[in-house]
Amino acid sequence: MTELIGRRAFLASVGAAGLGAAALLVGCAPTELVPVPSDEDATDVAVTVQVSDNRFEPAEVTIKPGQAVRWEFLGTAKHDVVSDDRTFVSELMREGSYTHVFDDAGKFPYLCSIHSEMRGVVTVESL
Repeated sequence: MTELIGRRAFLASVGAAGLGAAALLVGCAPTELVPVPSDEDATDVAVTVQVSDNRFEPAEVTIKPGQAVRWEFLGTAKHDVVSDDRTFVSELMREGSYTHVFDDAGKFPYLCSIHSEMRGVVTVESL
């Protein structure tokens, strides 16, 4: 009888540990990226960044509030532009462009979601 209780306790603890691990994995799962529409009609595009060969060129740009950055996608691999705070998120693409207007001053780091070595920063200077 003691062996049966010990076995039940063991199985219950393994089951609880499994549920705990599953909960942790769900909590660590990457969130799905929701694209933010491009500001294609922006009239004040201050900088164009080329996206190709697993890099942003130039990777760091400085603009003023109300200005836009346009990313032009070139090459054979798919890339996207995803800001750390998710205020701008492009689709994955090989060609075409994505534009975002920056209204507020600050630093806006971004990356390519599938090539983590691809990183850039948009600095918006205060007026």
